[in-house]
Amino acid sequence: MWIWTQSPWKMTSTLYMCLFILSTLSFCVPQPNNQESTVQEENPFHRRLAPVNVDFAFRLYRNLISRAPNRNVFISPVSISMSLAMLSLGTKSTTHTQLLEGLGFNLTETSVWEVHKAFEHLIQLFNHSDTGLEMNMGNVLLPDLHLKLTESFMREIKKYYNVDIFPTDFKNTTRAKNQVNDFVKNKTLGKVDQLFNDLEENTILLLINYFLFKGRWVQPFDSSFTKMQKFYPSQNVSVDVLMMFQSRLNKILFDKELSCTVVQLEYSGNATAFFILPDEGKMDKVVAALSRDTLDRWSLLLKERDVHLRIPKFCISESYELNDVLEELGMMELFTVKADFSGITDVPIKLSKVHHKVVLSVDEEGTVAAAATGMELTSRGLPPVITFNRPFLFIVFDHFTWSSLFLGKIMNPT
Repeated sequence: MWIWTQSPWKMTSTLYMCLFILSTLSFCVPQPNNQESTVQEENPFHRRLAPVNVDFAFRLYRNLISRAPNRNVFISPVSISMSLAMLSLGTKSTTHTQLLEGLGFNLTETSVWEVHKAFEHLIQLFNHSDTGLEMNMGNVLLPDLHLKLTESFMREIKKYYNVDIFPTDFKNTTRAKNQVNDFVKNKTLGKVDQLFNDLEENTILLLINYFLFKGRWVQPFDSSFTKMQKFYPSQNVSVDVLMMFQSRLNKILFDKELSCTVVQLEYSGNATAFFILPDEGKMDKVVAALSRDTLDRWSLLLKERDVHLRIPKFCISESYELNDVLEELGMMELFTVKADFSGITDVPIKLSKVHHKVVLSVDEEGTVAAAATGMELTSRGLPPVITFNRPFLFIVFDHFTWSSLFLGKIMNPT
């Protein structure tokens, strides 16, 4: 989140929010651990938060796909919703209401305190998981040395979102940029070594949300079976990809109603991955139908069967500016001069950019969780063959916290 002032006489400042997420699927397989931590049992707030977050995730996901139907789409919805909820601590009046209602909260049924308490507990769950998943989520606030933040904002953002605060000299933009990039590099275990190429000279506040996810497939792929094969982004275009292979029992489903095949792969923790392969020409139909009800229906209908499964080995990185999307989701005032951020500082400021970046890597040893992808199958005698050699959807879902960790549409793995 960047906030900056222009001149002392122009009482309009600009606030930028930058969300950075890294998802690395890495690969040594521990024994599953089904024990639930004390932290997980103590607080029910995240249960009430989860349906709202999932609904927001799919609304955001569908909007981004509609804007770029022929490109990869990959986001971390839980990080975006958490960051916006955190920003709401500094908003007032209509801006505050629009932001939380845009996230999907009914403020007549859920108090603002409950919203922040739920996100507080979610951070604790992610950072103290004992289920075999490795997750690390955190927030850092870097205000300019001369910027005075309100005491209430400082108190609440520390209390609910466990924010680290590092006063920064933004007059030396090169040094500030290096400090920020070093911080991100450290928190993401070196996976991202340069989040920012440059910082604006009038930057006065930077807020970064980071999320490192490392999962391990319960049943890893044998790398000796990985072979170069064709993937078809469209009917007349093909690219060469490394295709992973395994032949074993997996949970699969052919959804006749939506014309797609779903495969579920599991992590050694509470996460599940759904790989969804729409039939030719049915991608839009499947995307439009994605919802909590659809995931619930698939979960009930998925059955274990012997299957020859081929999934691309891939690494993608995606960046988004979410201003227009969030406006369409109901946060109309957030990016205008009418926005009330007086809960952050006395300096009039304007939110000018929400940026989201995600890196994802998938290979043979996978992340131990549940994954499902839809693909058409035929079974008569031999095991069905499911090959993800055309555009498919990818969902990582934490079924203890009921959180949509990642949503993807893979048009081209290369």
